[in-house]
Amino acid sequence: MNSPIEQVTKTCARLGIKPAARILAVRLGAQTLQFFRGRKLVRSYAVSTSRQPPSNIKDSLGTPRGLHEIAERIGEGQPPGVVFKSRVPTGKHYSEFPDADTNTNFITTRILWLRGLEPGVNLGGNVDTHGRYVYLHGTNHEDRIGERMSAGCVLMRNTEIIELFDQVRSGDQVWIMD
Repeated sequence: MNSPIEQVTKTCARLGIKPAARILAVRLGAQTLQFFRGRKLVRSYAVSTSRQPPSNIKDSLGTPRGLHEIAERIGEGQPPGVVFKSRVPTGKHYSEFPDADTNTNFITTRILWLRGLEPGVNLGGNVDTHGRYVYLHGTNHEDRIGERMSAGCVLMRNTEIIELFDQVRSGDQVWIMD
């Protein structure tokens, strides 16, 4: 099997774009995210992706496959565990919400909003990752990281999304694969 870096390089060549210096590789089967800088593995993280099968289709609630980029970085400087509503920090930690234990998932700490780079696969029409609001973000269920539990997003522990957020920039690429 090709490495994620080889797959990104091949896909970028097909699309006529340059591979980014920093690449995140999300492995849906393993529920992991690998952070590469200059083709070198920097760090691996446990993550949680969709409880539904992978899918790029609008309203499927599946985590979308393929080549993406970080379109926006949201939440810099916010405290760990702060809850976002419509990408705006509420000023409250998830523990301050009465349904924090039973709520399926809050968007917490940081948001890396993804944009698909492959027309017809994850960009445009009913397969548009950005229009589906697919993020990498923190969660109020850190004890369940590694389980499939999201509605399409990639969930991380709150301290780990801060660590990653501080090392990546808009335009960095994200490869999501089985």
